[in-house]
Amino acid sequence: MRWHQQAAVAVAVLAFASLAGPVVAGDSGKPRRPQLDLRASPRIAFSPDEVLITAQLKGVADLEEFYCPGLEWDWGDGTHSAHESDCAPFDSEASLERFFRARHAYGSPGNYQVRLTLRRADRTVAAGSVSLTVRGMSASLSDY
Repeated sequence: MRWHQQAAVAVAVLAFASLAGPVVAGDSGKPRRPQLDLRASPRIAFSPDEVLITAQLKGVADLEEFYCPGLEWDWGDGTHSAHESDCAPFDSEASLERFFRARHAYGSPGNYQVRLTLRRADRTVAAGSVSLTVRGMSASLSDY
């Protein structure tokens, strides 16, 4: 990954999570939805460069429904990728993977909406997204 030392020009990264999937009972017994928070890094980048997306699954008990999900990445630039792990069968001692990471290279400046969908048995169990803006090397301070 290339890091550029031009701090005057920043990539605007706005992180937010979208909620999808089944409802899970919380500590108080009230239902709550799982949350998939996505973050983009670095916060300062110039095209072409790679961006690291980190997702964290929150608010989920160790249920089989969330064990070993398939990952579907929509990079917002017209490309997609998918990953499925070869996991042992679920048992009561199994723990959930709660962090997911992937890198993607953006070759052009632009605004991108990155979306991660966790799937299990062809159903969406959680989804989240993050918006990011990649600036070109010729960006000036007046662009901000």
